[in-house]
Amino acid sequence: MASLTIRNLTITPLELKHVERFEGEAQPMPSGGAGEVIANVTANVTGAITSLFNKTAEQTPAAPAAPEPVKFWGVKRREGAGPHDQQDVSVSLAPFETKTTDIRAADPNREVMHLVFEQPGGPGRYAVDCPAPSPQSVVMERLDGADKEFTAVYIASAATLAIFSSAQLPRWMGALADGYPLTALSIPGTHNSPTCHTALPSVRCQAVGVREQLDNGVRFMDIRVSASPDSDDLTLVHSAFPISLTGNKYLADLLRDCYEFLDANPSEVLLMSLKREGTGKGSDADLSRYLRDRYLGGDDARRWYTDPSIPRLGDVRGRIVLVRRFGLDDSMRGEHDGRGWGVDGSSWPDNCADGTCGSNQIRVQDFYEVDQATNIEKKIELARAHLERCGEQTFNIAGGDEHPSPFFVNFLSASNFFNANCWPDRIAQKVNPAVIEYLCVRHGDHGKGPGQLSVGDACTGVVVTDWVGYRGDWDLIRCIVGWNARLQLKQ
Repeated sequence: MASLTIRNLTITPLELKHVERFEGEAQPMPSGGAGEVIANVTANVTGAITSLFNKTAEQTPAAPAAPEPVKFWGVKRREGAGPHDQQDVSVSLAPFETKTTDIRAADPNREVMHLVFEQPGGPGRYAVDCPAPSPQSVVMERLDGADKEFTAVYIASAATLAIFSSAQLPRWMGALADGYPLTALSIPGTHNSPTCHTALPSVRCQAVGVREQLDNGVRFMDIRVSASPDSDDLTLVHSAFPISLTGNKYLADLLRDCYEFLDANPSEVLLMSLKREGTGKGSDADLSRYLRDRYLGGDDARRWYTDPSIPRLGDVRGRIVLVRRFGLDDSMRGEHDGRGWGVDGSSWPDNCADGTCGSNQIRVQDFYEVDQATNIEKKIELARAHLERCGEQTFNIAGGDEHPSPFFVNFLSASNFFNANCWPDRIAQKVNPAVIEYLCVRHGDHGKGPGQLSVGDACTGVVVTDWVGYRGDWDLIRCIVGWNARLQLKQ
C-alpha cells in the first residue's frame, strides 16, 4: 500500500497532528458529461453535418453502443460509522515543502482518512477528508478559531494531498507585489473565451460566460473577431463560424463586461489576445484602425495598455493588456515612438509544441491538430513540458530587468471537427484532470517534470483552458492561481 505524500503549497508552515480512518463508500459519478450542456439544436446540426461527410451512415445502421462502465466520483464516510483507527502524529511541513510520510494512504474506494493540521504558533486547526466525496477541491474545515483558509486537492492515483492557499478568486492579484513582471505570474486563461453559446460542433469551447470566468480567476482571454471593410462592428467568431446560432455576438458587449469587472476589482489585470478570423472581408489593417479609433481610444484609452513592452503588475492594475495577433495599418507604425502597438504576437507559430513569436515576447505551446483520441496523450505531455519550462524561470521583484522572460502561453485546447471524440469538451475531460494532477503532484518539484529540469520560481505562465467552470468545477483555475503563492515568499 502506498504511503501518503503531502505537499504544502502555501506560505504557511503546517504540521499534521492527527489521523483517523473511516470505512468508506464509493460514490458513482453523476450521469452525463460536459457534452450534455450543448443544446439539442446543436445535436441536430451535428447529425446533419455528419451525414454530409459520411453517406454510409444513411445506409448502415449503427451498432448499439456498449454500456459505459460505472465510474466512481469519490468516496465518503459510511454513514453512522465511527473511526476504526486513529493515531497522533507529528509531520512538519515548511512552506512549499513536499514530504512522503510513513503513513499508509487510504485504501482506494474503501477508506477515508480524516487529517487534522495545525499552524505552529498560530490559532486553531484545519481538517480535511481524503479522498473527498467528489474529486473536486475542498476548503479545509477551520477548527478552534483558525484564521486562514486553505484548499485541498487529493490525487488518489498518486496518494498525494496538495494544500493551496484559498485565493479570493475575483481579486487574487491583490496579494502580489507591484514589482513583478506579468510574465512571473501563474495566469489562468480561456481559449475562445466567449464561446459558451449554442453553436456548431467544435465551435463551443466554454461552459460559462466571460464575466463568470473573470469572477472565478481567469485573467487571459482569447478573442477572435471578424472584420468588415465598411463597418467597425466586430463580431465574435471561432475560425470561420459565429459563436452563437441564435444571433451574432459583438466585441463591444464583451468589453463592457470586462470594464465592469475591473471597476469592481481594481487590483486585477486582464490580458486580451485579439485575432482576426471569420468570413469578413476586412484586413488586419482595418482591424487595427477600428480598435484604435473606436474600442481602445477616446475615453476607453485609460483602460488599455498598448505599449509593446512587458509591464509590471503595479503599472497596469485595473487595465487590459493588449496581446496583438494581427498586423498593423501603416498609419500606426509610429505608435509608441515607432516601437509598435501591443505585445506583438502577430507572427504566431502554427500548431507548435514550443514556438516563439517574432517579437520574442511570447513562447507558446499551441499543438491543436488532434485527429484521434490517442493523440490527446501527446497533447497532455506537451502541456506538462511547457509548464516545466516556465517553472524553471526566475524573476526579479525589485525591477531592473531590461528584458524579462517572455510570456509562456500554454494552450490545453485542441479539436477535430470531424471526430466527435476530439471536440473541445471531450478533450477537456481528459486534459484538464491530467494537468490538475501534474500541478498537484509534480510541478515545482526538482527533477519531477518530463524534462527533469530544475525549478526556479515555479510559475505556470498563462495556461489557456477549455470547459472550465462546468458544474461549478473551478479546480484547474484554483490550482493555477495557487502557484502564485510561491512569489509571495520573495516579497
